[in-house]
Amino acid sequence: MTDKWAKGIEMFDAVYGKGSSAMVEAAPRSPYLDETVEHLFGDIWASGELSMRDKRLMVIGATTMLGRADLLEIQIAGAILNRELTDAQFEEMKLLMLFYAGAGNTTALSRGIDMARKRAADMAAQ
Repeated sequence: MTDKWAKGIEMFDAVYGKGSSAMVEAAPRSPYLDETVEHLFGDIWASGELSMRDKRLMVIGATTMLGRADLLEIQIAGAILNRELTDAQFEEMKLLMLFYAGAGNTTALSRGIDMARKRAADMAAQ
């Protein structure tokens, strides 16, 4: 394990919730996984130019445009666990994205929020 890997794993848990990195550490190592952990999390998410909340909002917006409720669930659960966004802000986010991402993609956002609330509650209970 390199220092960059350890930093990336630490940031992964900060972004997605304590213990979230267990699935990453259990996965077979590959160049893709190394780059994701060491660069995306160890460098980019760890950078202080944008706050974690700012980065998360950008990722949620981009992921909403993809219509990926499964990926939104992961990001939004992290936001809930880190208390980055309130329920009222999630509702306003849906209204805003309705006009920028379309109804279908915003339905995926809404579904992602619902799934994330359950996921975050389950993680908090552990």
